[in-house]
Amino acid sequence: MKLNFLLRAAVVTAALVAGAIGARADALDDITKAGVINVGVFADFPPFSSVSSDMSLKGYDIDVAQIIADGLKVKLNLVSVTGQNRIPFLTEKRADMLLSVGYSAEREKVVDYVSAYAPYYIAVIGPQALKVSGKEDLADKSIAVNRGTLEDTSLTAVVPNSADVRRFDNYNSVIQAFLSGQAQLMVVGNDVGSQVLAKRVDLKPEQKFQLLTSPDHIAINKGEPRLKQALNDVIAKMVADGSLNAISVKWLNKPLDPKDLKD
Repeated sequence: MKLNFLLRAAVVTAALVAGAIGARADALDDITKAGVINVGVFADFPPFSSVSSDMSLKGYDIDVAQIIADGLKVKLNLVSVTGQNRIPFLTEKRADMLLSVGYSAEREKVVDYVSAYAPYYIAVIGPQALKVSGKEDLADKSIAVNRGTLEDTSLTAVVPNSADVRRFDNYNSVIQAFLSGQAQLMVVGNDVGSQVLAKRVDLKPEQKFQLLTSPDHIAINKGEPRLKQALNDVIAKMVADGSLNAISVKWLNKPLDPKDLKD
């Protein structure tokens, strides 16, 4: 009798465990059931994403997000994030995925990475008249950077103690600090910087040197293999059918080089 009771208890326990595992929330199922995917993007990160004249978000990331939504057969909902809040937005499930996430070992402890989809590197930019060619030349310089971003951590890792690092809460503030003379240098992505290089010829800004090369990835929560595979499949299709190249030509003014998608 006792043995039969234990066996029945074991069967019930196994059934409960299996039920709990089966009931576990799956991000891809949740997205499909809701009929919408929430994608975290920066609102001030041209040409990847920025507010256009009609107050909608446009850019490389927005086009990629729309193709992903279409591939999953759901509606796209763009969630505006900052460098400081985007990882919490993801882990708290206020966003299903994030775009424009550079790889770092520290971040990989918290999020999972999907295939790279855009070329990206971080550079130090300053006026032509200011002689800066390497990290040692950052000594005693004022440098604007977006707080909590990969640019911030990359700069912090190499900057001399005498440098004045001025951290701002968004890219617009970083750019304005540089343009207004609040900071002698700024650390931004190559394509954000290119907007300044093209528009402010009076300052003769130029790229001084690169801090880090890290293509843009999609980030999702850990433990979501089905969503990761689905997103990898969409990116692979975009590479194969040329749509990702078309987005690169449209927003970066150059064809996509597959080598630029490798860490």
